[in-house]
Amino acid sequence: MPGPLLHVGASVLCAHGGTANPTVPNPRVLVSGQPTVLMSGPYVIAGCPFNVSGSPVPCVTGQWVVAATRVLSNGQPVVLMDSQAVCAPNGTPLLPVAAQTRVIGS
Repeated sequence: MPGPLLHVGASVLCAHGGTANPTVPNPRVLVSGQPTVLMSGPYVIAGCPFNVSGSPVPCVTGQWVVAATRVLSNGQPVVLMDSQAVCAPNGTPLLPVAAQTRVIGS
């Protein structure tokens, strides 16, 4: 499905509310003056409060597993608002909350 492209300034959270940030921006394609994000680049997560039976098991990293099918940069799919990611070590999703809305990909 079509959706807005994510950029480094987009707000992305883990399922528990931790803040996720891209580790590898894609400077070849800019939207709203900021680099986009590619499916191959992991996200690092900070501030995840998740715990199991009182023991902390926070989300540490997130990796996109589904991204654009028709929009590529450097041979890699770009990440869209409706892309899907999995967090390690617990397998919960990353949730894009806010991004630019001018550039749409599919």
